[in-house]
Parts: sequence; C-alpha cells; structure tokens
Amino acid sequence: MFMHFILLVSYSLTFLCTHQVSSFDPSCTEFPVFTPSALVVKYGDPANVTCDVCQKDCRGDSFGLETPVGEVRQNGTTMIWTVDRLTEWDTYLICYYNTDDGDQCTSTVDITIYQPPESVSISFVNHTGMMFENQQYTLQCSVQNVAPVQNLTVTFYRGNTALGHLQANSEHKKPVNETFTLNITPSREHDGAQYWCETKLELGPPTSQRPPVVTSEKLPAIVHYGPELKEPPNPDVITITEGDTLHLNCSSVANPSPSYTWTLSTNSPSYSGSVLTIKSVGFEHEGQYICTVSNTVHSKK
Repeated sequence: MFMHFILLVSYSLTFLCTHQVSSFDPSCTEFPVFTPSALVVKYGDPANVTCDVCQKDCRGDSFGLETPVGEVRQNGTTMIWTVDRLTEWDTYLICYYNTDDGDQCTSTVDITIYQPPESVSISFVNHTGMMFENQQYTLQCSVQNVAPVQNLTVTFYRGNTALGHLQANSEHKKPVNETFTLNITPSREHDGAQYWCETKLELGPPTSQRPPVVTSEKLPAIVHYGPELKEPPNPDVITITEGDTLHLNCSSVANPSPSYTWTLSTNSPSYSGSVLTIKSVGFEHEGQYICTVSNTVHSKK
C-alpha cells in the first residue's frame, strides 16, 4: 500500500577646416595661389609646397615667399618651399607680390603639424579592484604628448561596444597631456568585460591617409553581484509517494560564488548544497524546506 503526504517547499533568494587665405585689397586683381591649398604634416617629416605668385601683375623682384624655416627656390613666378624636417610648431608661409601702385597682395596657407599620442592609458578614478553591480564608477583615459589636441577624438569601449565619444575643449598647437573621463554603471552582464579607450586625430583634408589611431591597454572588470535563482522559486505544495526520491533545486548565479543552506522545519539536520536530495522519503521528511542562498554581496531565501 502506498502512502501520500505533502511537502511545503519555499525558496528565498571632431574636422579640421583648411583653406587658403588671401588678404583683401581692392587694387589686387589676383592673389597668389598655393599648391596644395593646405598642409597636414607629421612633426619631424619633410614637407613642400609651391606658390604661383601671379599671372600678369608681378614682375622683377616685386614678389616672394616669407617663412621662418626651410628653403625657398624661385622658378619664374613660382616659389617652391621645401623643408627636410618640419619641427617648428609656429611655421607660416606668406606668398606675396607688390603692385605698381605700391600695394601688396598676399596669400597664406594653413599648416597643421600633428603628433600622435606618445602613450594612451586607461584606469578607474579613485578605485582599484572589484566593482559592485549598479554602482557608478569613473573611467579615465590619459593621453600623453598629442598635437593638435583640439582635433583629437577619444572613444571609450566595453569590449567592442562604444560607450561614448569625447573631444578636448582646449586649443594648443604644441603637444599637451590631456585626460578624458566617462561615468559607467556596471551590471552583472559586464562581469569579465574589458574596458579600453581609443584616440584618433581627425586631421581632415587635404590628407588622404587614415587618421592616426592609438589605443590603450585593456582593463578587465570584475563585477560582484548578489545571488539570482536560475529557475523561479516553487512555492507550491509538492506531493510525493513514500519511498520515492526527492530533488529540491536551489541553484543560483552570483559573484562571488554563493553558499547554500537548507533549513527543515523538523529536527532533521541542515544541508548545504544547491540541490537537496532525499533518496527515500518518509513521513519524517514532511514539512517546509527553506533554502538560503548568500554571498558577500547579498543573501536571499
């Protein structure tokens, strides 16, 4: 004869715009023309540009090209400027000619001298070690010796996901150090993710090369969070036949790994483990079973 009884189980658980500039003078019928119309040069690299001074109004020694660096050669009314290593941050080029009336017609060329960051690093502001779910933290991307900083775009990443794009507010021709910050609020899905930042110099035309890109190292994240049951708790009454095997599952996910404690309403000894198994149930096993799951972050029943 089989006996049936009831068990009650509960679980608590930025674009650089370049253009050629000419001074305005009503007596100038034309202005010198630079080729190319703008220069983008890496610091220390060679550079060259030509200037067609005029087509008809200049003659003799009434024209020229002014610059503090490099070599200037003349070929007819064309001025040719070359430099082996451009290391002067304040370099300028002024091409001009004088009219018969004594006026001077001039043009300048925009010169952008750039230097990619020497180093890029990422860290947390005032924080080391593990993080906790749903708390706010600040990422910091430190960029060393970059120019021009106003053309720098910094992108923060979590894995392959872009979190935000930032640009500097300051303007400097010479290399500077700059720090960019971004607030994040990690969740349990971000445990084990890697944070990093990428810097890109947006130099714009006339350069056809890809923007210089420098990235930081990857910063691994450890996110601690409280237990969450893998399956929803079952508050319903369980009916089982005497002699059958009883399995009660209280498995959960958490970081750090949780501990389990089963409490029985009877005088039966407590049990620790995610799954409680009784191979042959009897009337002495009838009652309420409570599973407590806990870690250093939180405890649930």
